[in-house]
Amino acid sequence: MSAQPALVVTIALLCSLPVTVGGAFLLQRLRSRSLALSMVVLTLIPVVALLVGVVATSGFMFNAALRTTGLVWLVVTAVCVPTAIFLGRSLARRSVWERDLRERERAAEAARRQLVAWVSHDLRTPLAGIRAMSEALADHVVSEPAEVADYAQRIRQESLRLSDMIDDLFELSRIHAGTRSRALSPVAVTDVVRAAVASVQPVAEASGVRVRVESVGDGTGPVVHGAATELVRVVRNLLGNAVRHTPVDGEVVVTTGTDAAEVWLQVDDACGGIPDAELPRVFDVAYRGGTRQREDAAPASNPVGAGLGLAIARGLVEAHSGRIKVANRGPGCRFEVRLPAAPATS
Repeated sequence: MSAQPALVVTIALLCSLPVTVGGAFLLQRLRSRSLALSMVVLTLIPVVALLVGVVATSGFMFNAALRTTGLVWLVVTAVCVPTAIFLGRSLARRSVWERDLRERERAAEAARRQLVAWVSHDLRTPLAGIRAMSEALADHVVSEPAEVADYAQRIRQESLRLSDMIDDLFELSRIHAGTRSRALSPVAVTDVVRAAVASVQPVAEASGVRVRVESVGDGTGPVVHGAATELVRVVRNLLGNAVRHTPVDGEVVVTTGTDAAEVWLQVDDACGGIPDAELPRVFDVAYRGGTRQREDAAPASNPVGAGLGLAIARGLVEAHSGRIKVANRGPGCRFEVRLPAAPATS
């Protein structure tokens, strides 16, 4: 009788071991398959091994005790397998979410490092010019009134460029932090476009680029509910980008209109287009690549920025519950902004 338990254990081990080894091999083959399937197999391995061990140790005598054990096994299996499928799918979704989150974090960190490198370079360039010109003035290297006035004007331009870059960085940080405070009110899109065009007109004229405004509709002018200063900045950034990449004697066209419950605004340029593979990255922070512009585009009077303008435009548009996109069209690109129309007032 003392040998009976040892015999039972030996038989159970010999019968369940192949099931365990086979299950481990199957799990190894399922590594590239779904996590839910692997969870089901992992759950069934001990359950099947237990059934095989019980049947073997009973001597394949299907008596009442074995039938009871089989019934219990079926109940346990019916509970464990759906649970394994549910947990496997939950873990799979979480794994995918965590992987996507890690990839987004890595991409954001790479973008931040690239932004720091580019902004550092862009800050050094005007600072070096300001320093050199101020030292020349201090050392009386430049003494003629006309030359002094020219140096003073160039120092002012470089200072304004630095101020614009710092403003962009501050605005972008507020967008990411969600700390912007806005006074929302009905805003006429025509007024927004008029203010934005007026601000970029001097740069456009210096670059030899024409800016033309068109409207579509009944002439009453679309109205949105938003912050006027932020919407002007959106349009100004789009226009500045368009002018910067449009060659001399080219044209930038601004079109506005309404569609159902939305107000839309389009900015068409003549930049030569953007490679299709780079279109999804246009609104990323520090993105500056890709336009197939001609050599006479982006003159010295309109230098390339730090790649923040379009990112800021997207952030401000999304803060107004709107959408912004870009597509190649004709001789260049079309940037389109869509915003919810302001509710009609009685």
